[in-house]
Amino acid sequence: MSTVSEAVGKNLDLSVNEPLKELVYDAFRKTIILGEIPAGQRINEKEFSEVMNISRTPIRYALQKLVAEDLVDHVPGVGIIVKGISINDAHEIYAIRKSLDVLATITAMKVMTNKDFEELKKLLEETEQLNEQNEIDQVLKKFSDFNDLIYEKSKMLRLKSIVMKLREYLVYFRDISIRSKNRRDKALNEHWQIYNCMKNQEEAQLGLLIEEHLDYSQTFIIKEMEKYLNETSE
Repeated sequence: MSTVSEAVGKNLDLSVNEPLKELVYDAFRKTIILGEIPAGQRINEKEFSEVMNISRTPIRYALQKLVAEDLVDHVPGVGIIVKGISINDAHEIYAIRKSLDVLATITAMKVMTNKDFEELKKLLEETEQLNEQNEIDQVLKKFSDFNDLIYEKSKMLRLKSIVMKLREYLVYFRDISIRSKNRRDKALNEHWQIYNCMKNQEEAQLGLLIEEHLDYSQTFIIKEMEKYLNETSE
């Protein structure tokens, strides 16, 4: 089995009840983001199809989506070349996210009603309970729900779409880093602080909190990326 087929095959779960083209896309995407296919590696669509015994149609669909996401390049006369996500990319993604998250959260704060704040508070209370029960996967989902709710309340739909795409690039490393109990506790505490600043309309403090929150998250994720790269290069 070729290096590409072997790497993607480990992340291809055919037991999931989804269209094959989406499963192939998800497997390629995760494999590339995790760096299991090195940057510069060529993906041979025909070879992958034959080795994995999968029609070329879902593979072509997956590769087209990856080109659109800028995770791979289509080089005329050469084929599909992996670009991946580097540590430099991660720094850039966080720099963009800081600005966008501050904008979205301050905008949401100014238009949210008491009912909206109660909804956000209830979400944090549920997260706290799940965290105490060590329900890690559910806690991770609640963390995403917290951010999603703020984006929704900001009513900035284009911003939400941009941030979601940026967040997806690092989601695998985020999930690894935040499985630490200390990291989850700290992240939850930071979410409570953000909520309190929003409720009290403390704009300047809110901006600083969000930047600090994302700085801490960035530190953990970069550490996981470096650790992963070191392990795979040995």
